[in-house]
Amino acid sequence: MQGAVFLGDHTVEVREFAEPEPGPGEVTVAIRASGLCGTDLRYYRGAPGTSANTGEYVGGHEPAGIVHATGTGVSREVARPGDRVMVHHYVGCGTCDSCRSGWTQMCLTTPPKVFGTHAHGAHAPYMVVPARTLVPLHDDLSFTAGAAIGCGTGTAWGGLDRLGDVGGSTIVVTGQGPVGLSATVLATARGADVIAVDVEDSRLDLARELGAIATINPTTDSFQDAVRDLVGPHGASTVLETSGASVAVADSIAALSPWGRICVVGLGGKVDFETLGTYRRQISVMMSWSMSLVQQHQCAEFIARERLPIDQIFSHTWALDQVAAAYAEFDKQSAGKAAIVFGHDG
Repeated sequence: MQGAVFLGDHTVEVREFAEPEPGPGEVTVAIRASGLCGTDLRYYRGAPGTSANTGEYVGGHEPAGIVHATGTGVSREVARPGDRVMVHHYVGCGTCDSCRSGWTQMCLTTPPKVFGTHAHGAHAPYMVVPARTLVPLHDDLSFTAGAAIGCGTGTAWGGLDRLGDVGGSTIVVTGQGPVGLSATVLATARGADVIAVDVEDSRLDLARELGAIATINPTTDSFQDAVRDLVGPHGASTVLETSGASVAVADSIAALSPWGRICVVGLGGKVDFETLGTYRRQISVMMSWSMSLVQQHQCAEFIARERLPIDQIFSHTWALDQVAAAYAEFDKQSAGKAAIVFGHDG
């Protein structure tokens, strides 16, 4: 079979691999959609021959598809051919307290293995995973929605969970890429009023379509002044930072009200503030690392139950032989979510 690998220096290439077969406790998933994630851009842009940029492993850590085959020891209650599934893309020891609670990325005994980085990922027609990483995909959700929930949309859900009950509050969501747009949809459905922030007007237009009550473009408006004009002179009570831009983190902290909370999920930025000038506001600054396997299931069920328009965050889908064009477009970071699709999505 063919699979896409990251080589660094803005290069992704399709190579030949043997079709995988499941071992004991494993399943083969026939991939229907494999999401492109902002994290992938680190390997796409990075130096050749480092980390995931060796061509050894198929890339892609947002899989959704159908169980194709099961290995020995996998009961029909766990997985059977034809099941619609997502994959929790971290693998830990499986037995420590963190793994048993679904937080395999926080395994206490071994560094977590990430599909697409330390093992073959989903930018290929088939992928082998431990059966314990499977998450059911509701019949009402598309495979592309499942791929998004597997990381980007799930990351938004995890950040909102870290912030606590946002119902009845106003939340500022900085960054309206795939994670931020997902947060706008999810926070609105959880009862919050969302103020969406981004430097791309097209993304802000989509954020309004998806429920944002107001938008801010910090390239044309003062972020802190605009926030206070919208929520009052004391500032924002809640912020979810998804952009990964250091300036967005700094501006968000400065715009927090006394007792305000900010959760940072965007990667690449720096959280930096002066304690002496900040501690009297009693603010809370927290991080959120993706979501647990349990939260991934909860997020998917919530989206299905509330019939949320997660598919609207997608601006592009591509075939595997278009993967170079897909990442060149995605690297611009001016559009919405994208996925590599295999066969019919539905």
